[in-house]
Amino acid sequence: MAIPISYNFRNLWTRRLTTILTVSGMALVVFVFASILMLAEGLQKTLVETGSYDNVVFLRKGSSSEVVSGVTRQQASILETFPEIAMGPKGEKLLSKEVVVLIALPKKGSDKASNVVLRGIDENSLLLRSQVRLLEGRLPKMGSTEVIAGTKIARSFRGIGMDGTLCCGMRDWRIVGIFDAGSTGFSSEIWGDADQLMQAFRRNGYSSVIFKLRDSSELPSVETRLENDPRLTLEVKRETRYYSDQSEIMAKFLRILGISLTIIFSIGAVIGAMITMYSAVANRTAEIGTLRALGFKRRDILIAFLVESLLLGFLGGIVGLFFASFMQLITLSTMNFQTFSELAFSFSLNIDIIYLGMAFALIMGFVGGVLPAIRASRMIIVDALRAV
Repeated sequence: MAIPISYNFRNLWTRRLTTILTVSGMALVVFVFASILMLAEGLQKTLVETGSYDNVVFLRKGSSSEVVSGVTRQQASILETFPEIAMGPKGEKLLSKEVVVLIALPKKGSDKASNVVLRGIDENSLLLRSQVRLLEGRLPKMGSTEVIAGTKIARSFRGIGMDGTLCCGMRDWRIVGIFDAGSTGFSSEIWGDADQLMQAFRRNGYSSVIFKLRDSSELPSVETRLENDPRLTLEVKRETRYYSDQSEIMAKFLRILGISLTIIFSIGAVIGAMITMYSAVANRTAEIGTLRALGFKRRDILIAFLVESLLLGFLGGIVGLFFASFMQLITLSTMNFQTFSELAFSFSLNIDIIYLGMAFALIMGFVGGVLPAIRASRMIIVDALRAV
């Protein structure tokens, strides 16, 4: 017969203070572990959601981002002839030729400057980005030095707001609107006319060309067309894949950092759980002897103490994930290692992180309880009963 689980709950309740301290230590480790994973997930989610599966991005071969890419005017004109381009409601081709440059702006509350993406767009850019909506003001007039700023840039940088002036490229750019792109990376950009930016920053070509596929399955034919045309020294990616690649280095760094910190913290939590369980064994020697005398086997004692330790881990996991979930209310701003530009994103909790957090908590409980459980199960009945 097995020892009922109510026995474990009763013992945990009897040692409330020790239980709370042990659970708190495990909860802290799970909180750190989950928060780092949420940070990496939030970064990837922000960038992946920036792209659209039906859109494709053309970059110079070997370019890791639009910042270091180059597409000549001739190449852009050739791309405009591709039959795979989708058509808009007014019969226009859903293709955009864009320029990306980095500018340094001062952050609010600090004299420290950070790089911000200044994106040159054309009249079709907004048709390709359905997630973008204007919150204040109006869209910039093509051919003018007017720009619109993303909400996260307007919130974080000094002087970026309605009717503000942006000085860069030896020109003054007037901010005529504030736009929101949800949780995507576009909210961390400033947009203006591509031709004006090319003149101001002395660019002879575009950074990228984006168009929408008339059929999302036609990407292979676009790739074949690129390979067969020697004039097009370009590569093409789905927009979702391009932005996913942008997050790869930063997300990997965060995960490695998170796992390293978690391992260090978890050692302390496991030691705490082990001390708690050893203390429980020492204080319940007579009780263990009584259970053995009543007919419970060594295996039953071993399982009972392991279950108790796993319950500590389970409670620690629940508490840690509960508090980690509130991190989703926080928005961070950091530099994207791939583009060296400012990117704002939020923590993101998903079911995989919940599973990993709970699994890690249970592993800590198991490791911390296995040795004390073995010790309890190996007690000799006569010696244990002498403590009565």
